[in-house]
Order: sequence, then C-alpha cells, then structure tokens
Amino acid sequence: MRASIEVEKLGIPTASIICSGFVPQAHIVAGTLGIHHLPVASYPGHVLLQSDNELSKNVESVLVDQIISALTVQPAQKKPNREAIGPRDIVCRGTFEEVNSFFYERKWSDGLPIVPPTAAKVEEFLRYTDRAPHEVVGVLSPDKREATVWNIAVNGVMAGCRPEYMPVLTAIVEALADPSFRHEYMGTTAGTEALIIMNGPVIKDLGFNFEQGALRVGFQANTSIGRFLRLYLRNVAGFLPHSTDKATFGGTWRVVLAENEDAVARIGWQPLSVDRGFDAGENVVTVTSCTSTAMLVSVGSSRAEEMLEKLAAAVADIQVYLFRVSFSGLSAMPQVVLSPCVAEAIAQSGYSRADVRRYLYQHARVPAKRLEQLCRDKGTLCEAVRQGKFPRQYCESTDPDRLVPMVWSPDDYIVIVSGDPARDNCLVCGQNSYVGYPVSKRIELPSNWQALLRDRVAAC
Repeated sequence: MRASIEVEKLGIPTASIICSGFVPQAHIVAGTLGIHHLPVASYPGHVLLQSDNELSKNVESVLVDQIISALTVQPAQKKPNREAIGPRDIVCRGTFEEVNSFFYERKWSDGLPIVPPTAAKVEEFLRYTDRAPHEVVGVLSPDKREATVWNIAVNGVMAGCRPEYMPVLTAIVEALADPSFRHEYMGTTAGTEALIIMNGPVIKDLGFNFEQGALRVGFQANTSIGRFLRLYLRNVAGFLPHSTDKATFGGTWRVVLAENEDAVARIGWQPLSVDRGFDAGENVVTVTSCTSTAMLVSVGSSRAEEMLEKLAAAVADIQVYLFRVSFSGLSAMPQVVLSPCVAEAIAQSGYSRADVRRYLYQHARVPAKRLEQLCRDKGTLCEAVRQGKFPRQYCESTDPDRLVPMVWSPDDYIVIVSGDPARDNCLVCGQNSYVGYPVSKRIELPSNWQALLRDRVAAC
C-alpha cells in the first residue's frame, strides 16, 4: 500500500492486489497515509494456501478485470466519518452500567468494565504531571490522532489506574509514538502484544510486583498499566478488531514486568536500564513487543553453562519462526527473563549480564538450511547479505549446515531479572523485529512527587 501511494502521488495509476481478508485494512491504511480512494484489486482467499492452478484461475477470472478497472476508472473519494467530540465534552450521563454500555457500543472499551472518566477524575491524574493537559506527545496511526497528556489521563482513568501512575503512562505513550517502535504495525496478523518493563525507584513508590507472579494479574500497578497500553492503542491510535486490528488470534494485553533491582544489586549486576543507556537509579520504562513466549521450568543445575544451554535452545526454538521478519533488515531483540535464583547462580559462576548475552548469541543458533527452508520465499541468507539486509556472519560460508545466530549481535538480547526468587524458572519472549522495536524512555516525575505521594498515602 505504501509503495502504491507514493506512485499515485506522482500521478501514476496503481492497482494494489490485496487478499480478500485484508481489503478493509488496506482501505484504512491508505486513508491513514492520505489517500482515501486508493484502488485495490481483491484476490479471493489466501495466495499461499492455493495451488498453482487455483492461482492462475483466480488471476484470470477475478483479478484481471479489477486491475483494469483500477488503472482506468477514478474511484469516488471517501472520507472517514468521525464524531466531532472535544476533549472536555460530556458524552454521557447515567449510572455506572449506563456509562459502560454507552462506551461499549461505541467501541471505546476493551470489553471489560471501564472506570467512567469524569472530569474530576481526569483532573486528579493531571496533578501528577508538570506537563500541560493539551501538550501533544505524538501522533498515532492508523487514525492519525494526537496523543495528548489529557487523553493519556482519560484512558488511564478508564483502565483502572491510580492518578500517581500518570508519569509512567506518559512515558509509555512517548515510547509508542517514537518512530523506532513502529506502533502502526501493532494490528498485524501476528497479533503481537507489547511488553512494558519497569526500572527505578518508582517500582517501589507505586507498588509494582517484581517477585512471585510477576506477570500475573492481581497487583494494581502491573495490571492496570498493562491494560492501559492496549486500551490506548484502541481508543487513540485506532486499532479495532475486525477492522484495523487484523490479528489472526490476538492476545490479551500483558501485565507490566518490573525488574527485581534488589536481586540485581545483590548479585553485582546493573539494572536493565543501564543496558538501555540510562544511569542506575533512573526511572525508566522500556516498551517492546512479545509475539511468542516459552516457559522454561526448572533450569537449575550446578553448572551455569547447563542453564545457559537450556536458555539458548529455547531462544532458538521460539525465534526461528520469527526470523523471516528479519529479512526486512532489522535484528530481532528477544527478551529473556531470569528468576533471581537463576540469575544469582549464573552470576556466582562469574557471568555478567553482558556475558549472558554473549553466550546466547554464540549458542542460540540453527543450521542455515533450516532458516532458508522456513523462509523459502525470502531467498538465501547469502543473497540477503549481498543486499545489505544481514551482516556478514550469515554468509561466512555456503555450507548449508553452518550454524547462524538468531540476532545480529549479543547486544540484541534483553536480559531481565524478575519473578519468584526461589524458583529456577525462566521465560523467553520471541520478538518480531519489525513490530514494536524496543524503545526506552525516562519517566518524568513532577517536581513535587514526594509530597504528592505523602498526600496520597495520608488520604488513603
């Protein structure tokens, strides 16, 4: 669609061939990019699931006429219908149930009850930021809406957040709006969900869980802030199921993952935020994508290398099926979560966090022929190297059995310490290199942060 739009802007007619299941999304994407009448030719079904004979028949009987029409007939211009609602407009009055029904009917909720965002509740959130209510943080696709401090607060109320979470919510939206994150692809068929990772003293200030059940619902900060992100993508960015959100299966928003910085300090490592370019002790939020997960039960061993070997095997197994996305020219950045006792045992063997990343880079590998078989339509690894998409290590030889890494460099692994301190479990999140690329932002606390927290505690 993007290529067609650039060609259309030059005054050259185009016909974009789209599988039928993606036609509504194609129109929305085109409108988002500025052309609401981009002509498309709809192919019936999915091309990858049809035989050569079926493909030829559908091209001749279905596509040809549509392509001719697209190239010769100017389609009627369409513009999206949007309700003209101001930021402070009262849109509904009624009981809790009536407000929730009103929001649900307009697709402003995620199907769970929302907290009605009254003006008073929104103003309470705004007390926890020094930024102006209508300051624009960024512009989010596909609806090209402005992300503002005000609508961050509105959605924070709706998600069940507490007012003091406002600085974290704002940093999250700054990460979403960062071009590196590529939030515009968060409605792709893979159903990728974002993972929020917390660092800094704010973890304890706001009561994040970073021990047993670190990714389980039940703790307000972890749960409601996790819910906020997907609700915000829905209400402000405009990702709606059966429309702009085309996830095949999808998934539920992820609970926020807070690093156990006490455990990290005890074993002599630096927190993840330092790996991400910040000073130890800074409040930082990292937003990344987690497309697939693998839970490693009982990796315990008397040898660190045995534990790391299991981790490397899990990374290779989960990341190999996401590798085809790397043909776009970007390395994946998988997340590896170590429980504190596993991290401590590894550290006692002399491994730093950087050493763990290097081990995974060297050992999470698969034969080149396996990647090329799974990505047959993408060409060979050596071709990708010649095209500048992959670094040289992917074509050090043409031996099909040569082992190649899952990522470009050791620094592409994100290693986190969290979870039950007494359990020898680990978690691997496979990362889609093109969707939700990791972005870290400093959390800007208001100048009177400590006083606000004291007042909040006193009021409770």
